[in-house]
Amino acid sequence: MSAGHEVAGTPPAKDGAEPPAREGARRRAGAGRWVVFAGRRLVRLVLSLLVLLAATFIMVHLIPGDPVQTALGDQATPQMVAQRRHELGLDLPLPEQFWRYVTGVVTGDFGRSIVTEAPVADLLTTRFPNTLRLAGPAFLLVVLIAMPVGLFTAVRTRGGRGRHVRGWFVNVTGLLNSIPDYVLATVLSLVFVVTIKAFPAAGDEGLSSYVLPVLALVAGPAASLSRIVRVEALKVLDAEYVRAAKARRLPTGLRYWRYVLPNMMTASLTYGTMILAGLIAGTVLVENVFGWPGVGTVISQAVIQKDYPLIQGILLVLGAAVLLLNMVVDVVLGVLDPRSRLGEL
Repeated sequence: MSAGHEVAGTPPAKDGAEPPAREGARRRAGAGRWVVFAGRRLVRLVLSLLVLLAATFIMVHLIPGDPVQTALGDQATPQMVAQRRHELGLDLPLPEQFWRYVTGVVTGDFGRSIVTEAPVADLLTTRFPNTLRLAGPAFLLVVLIAMPVGLFTAVRTRGGRGRHVRGWFVNVTGLLNSIPDYVLATVLSLVFVVTIKAFPAAGDEGLSSYVLPVLALVAGPAASLSRIVRVEALKVLDAEYVRAAKARRLPTGLRYWRYVLPNMMTASLTYGTMILAGLIAGTVLVENVFGWPGVGTVISQAVIQKDYPLIQGILLVLGAAVLLLNMVVDVVLGVLDPRSRLGEL
């Protein structure tokens, strides 16, 4: 059948509209591609979680020293140490320990702390939400700051214009990006807590307790992401479809909203996911500076005390959070730019 003939039984399309049967087939094909895309992302997430399980188990067991001896102290007899190791299953072969670890995680049992004997799951339930309350607003601020700053700088410096703007942008973002978050947190604490006494010294005592930790977390990632946004925005602004939209005299706001932002955000969000992983790691360090009641203040003590179950639980939850956010960003990119799914199908 030639392309010019209509399918039998299909009513003629009106005003160039797609025939219902063909439109339905196209929608089913699109839904099928989404199922394949989401399924592959889900399989990748499961495999990544399995690798994370193995990595946390091996990493923790490479820590030198005997965690049971450390927890019981120098006064513990060899019989006490051996009994405690048996209770914790640390005298079993490593493959059997790993199997017990995996099956426990699947059922929500992360084991018990060697030091306090408290369930690790209870501690994570108490502390991890506090870490999210710090990392979540910080990441949101990173995006809200970096996107407009990067886009504004790209517009002002496009085509070699605005050399002074470009110079200030490069120098300021370079400086902020070069300062480690824990160093910035220490400086902020010395200036605004010790000297000026404008903010609480430690803990979660209301909105004022968020200001310095979030500022310490946001500065570097926002500077780094704004640089990426500027580079991507310069590419999009010089694209043919943006020039065509300008030639059609579309309003500037509509042109940026419809053509520039979606294409710019595709690459920017990809890089932003990597920045988010560093942000979560930085949260652990910043929490220790400001005494924030999250997992950061716990994991430092757990490493010193060689508390295997506690270290494993914290690393696993932090890693799983990053993997889940990666998958969410991939799905968002698939919605914003269907071309990003082509390599998956």
